[in-house]
Formats: sequence, structure tokens, C-alpha cells
Amino acid sequence: MDPLKTESYDYTLPQELIATIPASPRDSCKLLVFNRVDQSITHTVFSKIDSYLPKDCAILCNDTKVIKARIFGKKPTGGKVELLINKPLNFTEVSCLIRGKIHVGMELTFDESLLAEVKELKEDGSRIVVFSQDEKTLSFEELILVLDKIGHIPLPPYIDREDNKDDEDEYQSVFSQNAGAVAAPTASLHFTPELFEDIKSKHQTEFLTLHVGAGTFKPVEADIITDHPMHSEYYHIPASALELIASKKPLLAIGTTVTRTVEFFARTQKSEGEANLFLHPNNPPVRINHLLTNFHLPKSTLLMLVASFVGLEQSQKIYQEAIEKKYRFFSYGDAMLII
Repeated sequence: MDPLKTESYDYTLPQELIATIPASPRDSCKLLVFNRVDQSITHTVFSKIDSYLPKDCAILCNDTKVIKARIFGKKPTGGKVELLINKPLNFTEVSCLIRGKIHVGMELTFDESLLAEVKELKEDGSRIVVFSQDEKTLSFEELILVLDKIGHIPLPPYIDREDNKDDEDEYQSVFSQNAGAVAAPTASLHFTPELFEDIKSKHQTEFLTLHVGAGTFKPVEADIITDHPMHSEYYHIPASALELIASKKPLLAIGTTVTRTVEFFARTQKSEGEANLFLHPNNPPVRINHLLTNFHLPKSTLLMLVASFVGLEQSQKIYQEAIEKKYRFFSYGDAMLII
């Protein structure tokens, strides 16, 4: 198998293994532990994670908060329209995905007197939109306040159901703080407040922010993975996290988003901006030592990131065993720890 060919990252997943609701309590989910030293796989539960963490490792978490990014409104004709916020582009312009036929100049109306004017149609399928309310153009921060009232939690497309009240809490980590993501950093979802506090008491823990965009779900369509146009997402690394990254301590990344942020910084030395790093077996991590993550979609950049830690062949073996052991996959699914 060629680690640069997209087809190498394909696998067949039984439909019933796609998790549509989270484990309850959060830390009762399964945990697969892969040890790279002896290539052993251990099956356990997430609540026991600390007994598998290297004693000397420090931890980095993504404190982004998922916004209610999906809204439903009407076209000028009265037809229904669904809009998904992707990310702010500047003070007033927002990248969005809009379901349905629209054109430049069209004004879409939503509850709370929210108006969205379509400014540009991009080749990648996204639309540039400016939002206003009562004839006042809204900043992204002001828009988030309106979305809190009228929006829906943007569950991933493979969770084939409508969002409900429980998702407002469940699709959010216990340490979420900085609003701006349209998808959860899912490795974080397994921590209960009690478990997280217990781990923090034993391991230095710092936070950074990467606002996960809709591009995280975009499959790799190119035959060769390096031909894939990697999406970019806003990130910020505060001074305390920068100090930890600069240290010699082994680092555990809670999720792929933390990994990409730290590795982008390791290559650019920029503590804030747009990260578009694509990690894969031919571009492995240089600073992150250990990874906590979920089980990802076939042919996804996230699966390729996992392979950057363990290699293509080993990642295939791990996923096959997870399927055989009936692990639950994707955002609300089970977890994997790579040490």
C-alpha cells in the first residue's frame, strides 16, 4: 500500500458502528491504547486513561467552543434555505455553506430580523456573506449572540438526525471557552469535569484555541493525498502554552486540532493566524509525542494524521481491530490513545 495514495486510507465501516449519540457518562466509552514501542493494543474504558498516560507527559487542549452555526431561513421568493456558518474572513465577511440555489446579491431572511446578503460565490462551494440586523452590519462576535437565539448545533452530516437540547451540552467539551468552532474537537468530548480535574492534578495542562471549520469533514478527492487543498482554520496559542511547547516535556495532544496547531507553530513560529498544515506519513509530527483522538472517516485528512504517528500499515491494523471489537466511530464515538 502506498501512503501517498488516497485509496490506501479507505475502509468499510458497518453503518451500526457510526455513533449518533454520545456515551453516558462521557468517560464510559471504550478506549483503545496503542503503544508504539511494542506495537501492542490494549482495550479499556476512557475513565481509566490516566493509568496509560506516560507519567512525565504534559497535556495540551483546545478550548474552542462550538457555536450554533446552522440556521434556517427564507429566500426572497419565500423558499426555504439552510445556511451553515464556516468562519469569519474579516470584521464583517463570513464564509458560509448554503443549501439551495442562490446568487450574488440575494438577501436571505432569518428570525430575529437577521439578514444575510450573498456577496460572492467561491469555487470551493462556499459563499461569502455579510450579516445585518435592523440595517446594522454585524461583526462576527455580534452574529454569535444572534445565533445563540436562533441557531442549531451543527452536528456532522453522518449523525443522521436533527440536533436536540442535549446536543447543546454533549457536543461541547467541559473546557470549551472561546466561541468560534462549527465542529467539536471530538477527542475532548470524553472528559467529565471530575476526570479532567483529576488528570490536571497529575499532569501540567495548558490550552490553545483552534476554531474547527466545516473543512474538517471534507474528504480527500485527489488520487494523491498531497494534491489535496488543505483547509485553513484560525488558531491562537497563548504565552503559557508557548512556554510548554518550547520546553523539553513530552506532549500529549488532546485531538487532531491541537496536533495541527502545535505542529504548524513548530514549522512557522507563528503563535496566531490560519493553520493549514496537512500531516501524513510523509510529513510526520516533530513536536507532539502522544495523541488522543477518535476514529475518523475513510479517506479523511484526520485518518492520514493518525497514520503520521503510527504509519499506514499500523493504522489499518488498528482500525480493523476496532471494527472487529465493535468500537463506535466518529464524533460521538469511542477514543484511541497513541503513546
